[in-house]
Amino acid sequence: MKQVILIWLQAFRLRTLPLALSSTFLGSFLAFSKGHFRITVFILAALTTLFLQVLSNLANDFGDGLKGTDSGNRLGPERVTQSGKISHRGMRNMIIAFVLLSLMAGSALIFTGLDHFPFTVILVFFIAGLSAIIAAIKYTVGNRPYGYVGLGDIFVFVYFGIVGVCGTFYLHSGYFDPWILLPASTIGMFSSSVLNINNLRDIKSDSESGKRTLVVRLGVKAAKVYHGVLVSGAVLMSIVYTIVFYRSPVQLLFMITLPFLLLDVRNVMQNTVPIDLNNELKKMALTTFAFSLTFGLGLVL
Repeated sequence: MKQVILIWLQAFRLRTLPLALSSTFLGSFLAFSKGHFRITVFILAALTTLFLQVLSNLANDFGDGLKGTDSGNRLGPERVTQSGKISHRGMRNMIIAFVLLSLMAGSALIFTGLDHFPFTVILVFFIAGLSAIIAAIKYTVGNRPYGYVGLGDIFVFVYFGIVGVCGTFYLHSGYFDPWILLPASTIGMFSSSVLNINNLRDIKSDSESGKRTLVVRLGVKAAKVYHGVLVSGAVLMSIVYTIVFYRSPVQLLFMITLPFLLLDVRNVMQNTVPIDLNNELKKMALTTFAFSLTFGLGLVL
């Protein structure tokens, strides 16, 4: 039993969860800074985010396993479908379970955050929630998965950044603030940079299996430049927001993550051994979460 649990925890890929929570935390901090915060919304938003991320991880494992993308030559962590540790049927059933969990948590979140809103607003959020579930699955699953045609970066930017941060802010506050698009874009670009590192690491196996990620399309050199643009652009967005709403030096707290971001860009630019990017992948994901916390704390302290 213990071994089965450990295998499923491996499939859940718990190390990806802090990155996913970055949007929920930042959206909540932004709402708090403007006088709006509801603990029930925060808890339900965090739960929904976690369920969606695990769903995405399971679907990715399942889809790549079916298509043969996760071969024995893969440089990333072992995938449980490809290795045979979990059957296709077992993985499919767990995916269905997390679809249901995401639906239940997301529905509770919407009805809690929008309890006094018109039906049209509630409907828009339901459609957005359903689209997030579909996007989590369709990255690698199906006849035309968008992750196989180089569109993964766009979807990550939209759902991890814009939808995640702005949606959480709206559910707390009840209104949309266009300026929130700046920090939302920051998290979206950081999240896309994490995917970019992942795809740089896997460029050989992806290209051999027909997975045309943006890195495969651009080539290593251009993809490294793209990585630098993502990280620097993300920092610029946060600086602009801070300048516009500047009140205190404590708002610059997020700058303590800058050395780690610069180190990440340098290491990615200089990398010649793809497997070494596993460490950069973890560091960038944790740095994004740290940025979310420090940027948010700078707004509320």
